[in-house]
Parts: sequence; structure tokens; C-alpha cells
Amino acid sequence: MTEQMNVLSARPFALRPIRASGWLASGGLLLAGLAWVVRGVWELRLAAAGEPAAGPPEQGDGVHRPLNSLENSYHLVTSVGGAAVALCALLFVSWLWQLRDNARALSGNEPKYAGIWVYLGWVVPLVNLWFPRGIVVDAFRGSAPGRRVPVSVNVWWVLWVIGMLSGVGLVYSDSTDEIIARAYHEVWPLLTSDAAVVGAAIAGFFAVRAVTAAQTERMREAGAA
Repeated sequence: MTEQMNVLSARPFALRPIRASGWLASGGLLLAGLAWVVRGVWELRLAAAGEPAAGPPEQGDGVHRPLNSLENSYHLVTSVGGAAVALCALLFVSWLWQLRDNARALSGNEPKYAGIWVYLGWVVPLVNLWFPRGIVVDAFRGSAPGRRVPVSVNVWWVLWVIGMLSGVGLVYSDSTDEIIARAYHEVWPLLTSDAAVVGAAIAGFFAVRAVTAAQTERMREAGAA
């Protein structure tokens, strides 16, 4: 026990409470999921209303017709949803930094991924297909050696990638008006992508709770030692 205390005291990174950060990150995920549910409801409303006789909002050659009230409200819904996702991202990255630093202090090992990837890992092409999950898994293994990675972590990541790569989910190049035109004619691909994003948010909630609980338990054991 004396040796364990010496090792803990020699580590250069102090343990930081992770529970509050975990609650904020998981709450942010649920908020983002709710925003995407509302988005899906509006897309269903657009599909049910049908395209106006004037045609789609973007009519080519830089010509845009005036939006009706439903289309205007969809713009508002997507803007609010974007703000919710941005807030979720900030809370999640903040949690991930604390999780990573605590794992380094608990294990005495350097993280597998450099700190810059906590940010860039989400946006660099190809790398963003596995680095963020890898950072979470690496921190979990440093916090709870010998324990299996929670299933919710893998479910969260699979659904996240589906939503990201679907072309109409989290990352897409189409404008909001082009998405409105899709909703009029092919709403089901939009709803499928929305479902993947909502599922990722729900699975992410459970993943954050499970990983946070595992690290909190290890920190309690270290404190008792």
C-alpha cells in the first residue's frame, strides 16, 4: 500500500472530479438528440405538406423564391439544433479532456493519442472514423484496467459514424433549402439519418455515464489507498 501511495503522489497530474463533467456531457448529448428529433418532426411536416406549386426554394441560377411559414420554421429548427450540437460538442470535449487527464494520472502512462486529437480527431477525414472512440477507449482502459469496454461505447460510435457518413446527417454539404427540397421528395433517407443521430446521442449518454462511473470508482479506490 505504501508503494501504491508513493506512485500516486509521484504522478505529475492531479485527479480532477469527473462526475459533474460527465453529467453535463451526457445531458448535452440528450439535448442534441432532442434537437434532432424535432428536426425529424419538421421534415415529416414538410413531406406531408408537399412541395408548393412554386417549386423548391432553390430554383437554380441563383434564384430563390420566398419561403413559406413552414419552411421558415424549419430554418429556425435547424439553427437551434446546430446551437444544441455546438453546446454538446463543447461539453463532451471538456469531459473528454478531464477523462483523459485522470486516466493518465491513474495509470501513470502517457495517453495513446496526442492531446491535439481531442479536437482534430473529429474533423480530419479518415482519422475521424476511429480516433475519437480510440481516445475514449484508451482513457477507459487507463482508468479501469482489465475491464471490458462498455457496449454502449461501441453502439454510440457505430451510430455516430452512420449519421456522419449518411450525407444528410451530422455532416453534409447541402444548404438548408436543399434539405427542404429533399424532404418534399425523399424524406425517408433524411429520417433514417436522423434516427442514427438520435440513437448515437442516446447511446452516447449511456457511454458517458458508464465510463465516468468506472473512472470515479477507480479514483475512489485510489483515494482510499
